[in-house]
Amino acid sequence: MSGPRFQPVADPKAHVPSVGRTIPHDSAVGHVTGAAAYIADVPRRSDELVVGFVPSPLASGAIRSIDLAAARSVPGVVDLVTADDLPAAKVWGPIIQDEPILAASEVLYVGQPVVVIAAETQAALEEARRLVTLDIVPAEPILSIERAIELGRFIGTPRRIARGDASAAIAAAPHRLAGVFHSLGQEHLYLEAQAALAYPGECGQIVVHSSTQGPTETQHVVADVLGLGMHEVVCICKRMGGGFGGKETQGVLPAVMAALVAHRTGRAARIVYVREDDMASTGKRHAYRCAWEVGFDDAGRILGYRVDFHSAGGAAADLSTSIMERSMLHVDNAYWLPHVEIHGRVCRTNIAPATAFRGFGGPQGMAVTENVIQEITTHLRGLGKGVSAVDVQRLNLYGVGERNVTPYGQTIRGNHVPEIVDTLRATCDFDHRLATIEAANTRDSLVLRGLALMPVKFGISFTAKFLNQGNALVNVYTDGTVQVSTGGTEMGQGLNTKIKQLVADEFGLPPAQVVLMPTSTEKNCNTSPTAASAGTDLNGAAAVQACREIKARIAAWVAPRFAGDGLGPAAEHVGFAGGWVFDTRRPETRIPFGELCNGARRERVDLGARAFYATPIAGFDAEQGRGEPFFYYTQGAAAAEVRIDRFTGDLVVTRIDLLIDIGRSINPGVDRGQVIGGFVQGMGWVTGECLVYDERGRLLSDSPTTYKIPAASDVPADFRCDFFPADDNVENVARSKAVGEPPLMHAICVWSAVKHALGCVSPAAARRLCLPATNEEILRALRGPAGPADDGGGWGHSAEMRSWDRAR
Repeated sequence: MSGPRFQPVADPKAHVPSVGRTIPHDSAVGHVTGAAAYIADVPRRSDELVVGFVPSPLASGAIRSIDLAAARSVPGVVDLVTADDLPAAKVWGPIIQDEPILAASEVLYVGQPVVVIAAETQAALEEARRLVTLDIVPAEPILSIERAIELGRFIGTPRRIARGDASAAIAAAPHRLAGVFHSLGQEHLYLEAQAALAYPGECGQIVVHSSTQGPTETQHVVADVLGLGMHEVVCICKRMGGGFGGKETQGVLPAVMAALVAHRTGRAARIVYVREDDMASTGKRHAYRCAWEVGFDDAGRILGYRVDFHSAGGAAADLSTSIMERSMLHVDNAYWLPHVEIHGRVCRTNIAPATAFRGFGGPQGMAVTENVIQEITTHLRGLGKGVSAVDVQRLNLYGVGERNVTPYGQTIRGNHVPEIVDTLRATCDFDHRLATIEAANTRDSLVLRGLALMPVKFGISFTAKFLNQGNALVNVYTDGTVQVSTGGTEMGQGLNTKIKQLVADEFGLPPAQVVLMPTSTEKNCNTSPTAASAGTDLNGAAAVQACREIKARIAAWVAPRFAGDGLGPAAEHVGFAGGWVFDTRRPETRIPFGELCNGARRERVDLGARAFYATPIAGFDAEQGRGEPFFYYTQGAAAAEVRIDRFTGDLVVTRIDLLIDIGRSINPGVDRGQVIGGFVQGMGWVTGECLVYDERGRLLSDSPTTYKIPAASDVPADFRCDFFPADDNVENVARSKAVGEPPLMHAICVWSAVKHALGCVSPAAARRLCLPATNEEILRALRGPAGPADDGGGWGHSAEMRSWDRAR
């Protein structure tokens, strides 16, 4: 037998833990060389079929007939499937089962799958797709939030969170403002489009490889549609080429289509959406209409606040009700609101069902309040009060030990936001820069500048308590190497790399001795989607627990072998470091980890373990609007400086200063990438990314040529990103904090900076600004009164605002 591949270090004391160090992403080389395989890269089987679908050309209408005769005659076409051919379930939904697998009697949005086609070649599939005839009687689509409200078309029940008496506090306040704020949706534009590969197993079983954040949900829906038990379906995800929430539920339909063909034909089947189909048929971030009213004092202290949210949920529920819930839970952002009333309702519209997107409703909730902060500042300055927006923000922040209970009743522990804001304000020289910019805006007729700061407090956990669970399987082999399987999915965010580091440190090994296996529902069952920024928290904690179970078995077995020289056997003194297992009382008595594992196996010591972790939270009662939904909060602040061309509206973000508390970073390099990447994606949402539909509900911005995401050249040349030193998140794995979603919300400060710039020349222009602040929107705001209020569909947007001053 050959010797071990990995040799221990000379001295266990020389071992350097990997947690806290930057090690390369486990697929970094594969990503840049093309060796990392995605679903489209899996070698084609000889019996494999190409799968696609016929989308609805209309946003609303009754299906009179579907003519498949011409399509069936195309050489190479193997199968055509309509709703009538589905073996079992015909609708699905992660919360409310209201979304058709295939359109049956009516179509609900442009791009909705109507017919599934399976063919030998892509050319045959495309020809058949052109020849399918859909006879649809058009109906008037609902394409705006306002129209849905008018018709009473809603999804789910109305929700309310309240504290105190907001109406009375607003009425009694020295100053009052009210308005309507609009934020539009956002396209995920992940690099890898929706994709799935399915093939039949033995005895009617189905194996599905899916680009999904939720393998269990995919397994469940495939089983339901095919009339199988979940034990007869295996869903596997090696990696995704990006997800951002767009594959939490939206990967289900392509997986079902591929599985359906495999089940019917007994052959392998693969579907990979082309980009235009992906963008037309899949859900986006929700557009919101937010009616707000606020009362405040002369200093800008908020006394009463009321917000009514309406979101454009699309044609089916998807995750819209939970997303609305998180918007309501984050409208406070980092601010103490003594009297507050928050209402939320999801509107049913004839667009693709809106879905999860990084931040999951949190950005929409925070954006309206940051808009209100800016409006309060503008109003007070118009009255001659010498305040800045950051003064108003600082005055309203949650306190430490007081004024620290959220509207839903959760006490904020470890609140670092005031310190973070003060630190960032000083280190980025905010006040001096603000004065300089405002003075320059009065003189420069060509360029307009703006500066804004924003604090962030983002709750970490699924708000649905049952989802806060994870499990992991750890297998240690006789050469001292380790395989780890979890329910978490890797979409480029570095989850696998972090878990590798956690496991390596538990056994005192170099990370190279640990490998993360593809996520599979046969190894990790009933798992939660990789979402809510909780992937490492849940799966990492479970993996660490499994490691400790194995270590306890090893320690109990090896302790007697370390006894001697008056030292009795004591499992608690067995240590793991540098590739050695040793007695911590006498470190020179040690055994190489691989050699020990080989011996342990011969003595029938179990070297594998499956562990389960449940986040210790009380949960949230949605009916009462009360509870403790979050395990902790990721906190931070960012400041943005922008430059605007007064004649073209061209916007450039010139500088960013960002300070974020992510606890003890497991991998600083990976985390820094997440912070900067998340911020830039958020910057895209608040500036250049604008979904445009025509009057029939057809998406016009359906490709990277018509939908503008930030390019590398849009990243601010001066980007200063630092981690706030905090070590008090003692209950979470490795004392870390989640880093996936929070950075995106920090980017709202870019929008606030645009609003500040406009306010320097025209408060009315600033009031007209809505989100995103595209070049066109900036010009509309600058040049005069806006048109009709935005209907949530993306045909231009505007704001309404009114104010009162209480007589004294």
